Amino acid sequence: MKNMEEVKLMKGNEAIAHAAIRYGCDGYFGYPITPQSEVLETLAELKPWETTGMVVLQAESELAAINMVYGGAATGKAVMTSSSSPGVSLKQEGISYLAASELPALIGNVNVQRGGPGLGGIQPSQSDYFQATKGGGHGDYHLIVLSPATVQEMTDFVALGFDLAFKYRTPAMILADGVVGQMMEKVVLPPQRPRRTEEEVRRQCPWAATGKGDRKHRNVVTSLELDSAKMEVNNLRFQETYRRIEENEVRYQEYFTDDAEYLIVAFGSVARICLKAIEDAREKGVKIGLIRPITLWPFPTKRIAELGKKVKGILTVELNAGQMIEDVRLAVEGSVPVRHFGRMGGIVPNPTEVIDALNEHFNI
Repeated sequence: MKNMEEVKLMKGNEAIAHAAIRYGCDGYFGYPITPQSEVLETLAELKPWETTGMVVLQAESELAAINMVYGGAATGKAVMTSSSSPGVSLKQEGISYLAASELPALIGNVNVQRGGPGLGGIQPSQSDYFQATKGGGHGDYHLIVLSPATVQEMTDFVALGFDLAFKYRTPAMILADGVVGQMMEKVVLPPQRPRRTEEEVRRQCPWAATGKGDRKHRNVVTSLELDSAKMEVNNLRFQETYRRIEENEVRYQEYFTDDAEYLIVAFGSVARICLKAIEDAREKGVKIGLIRPITLWPFPTKRIAELGKKVKGILTVELNAGQMIEDVRLAVEGSVPVRHFGRMGGIVPNPTEVIDALNEHFNI
């Protein structure tokens, strides 16, 4: 039985801060931006530098923050940052460098999405799907992208993201949205992990730069390679890592798919709205199922393809103009009609709107 003292009522953003400390995170480098500022504010309030030795620093800009993450990750430390949509755009160059240097910087970003493009608004959105899953910076790289739908998952995905990042030596991202970041729910916090000793870091991360040793044996962490043949070898190694991630780390949840005649695909907070819509529809005898991708990359392509062969139509529901729908269409390869319903500008749909969209597209 879990210790009841660990059950707290808190926002999703606050949960990320608590989870980072309890994971044994070595450093957080960030910059305030709505709707994720509570991550930094909570860390500042908790003062983990006094209890665990964790460094918490408000950088002078988003660019500075991501480059601090790059430096910390290069030494084998568990470091992270967080931001919101425009801030993540500014960090793309640094994220690309992290991927190219094979650094397990977690979290390449916690992105609590807001509406865009540009400065947009401060209301919730899911319009950074392309940026996160397609590699928003330059080059052929991927991030492991985790999409939480609850405050509990905001907590749990910190440890999961760090563990996956270190397992594959690649950045990972928690792609949340403003709804999950700002809503309050009960959460069970994990036990406190001790921070790794310097000896443990050296043993677990033999590739890490230490600043010690002679020039011949010194580890150099860099994303630069001027020899084209060697650069191609590097890229082939990256792609092999991504193939292993796609084979082993796909995560999703299904609801009512056994007898579904129509399928909804939704992620994050929107999946919760869709589940309520499905429950209402089933009370009226309409058989709808839901698959919620938990990893947006790697995407549950194979499972969606399997479900696509059993249903009459698929509706993607997103807080954007239609981004995940492209991956769903690629998955089913035209075997079933795929349509999109979305709201933009920070407007969150209700369950009735989801059912209305199904009626409009499939005449259910």
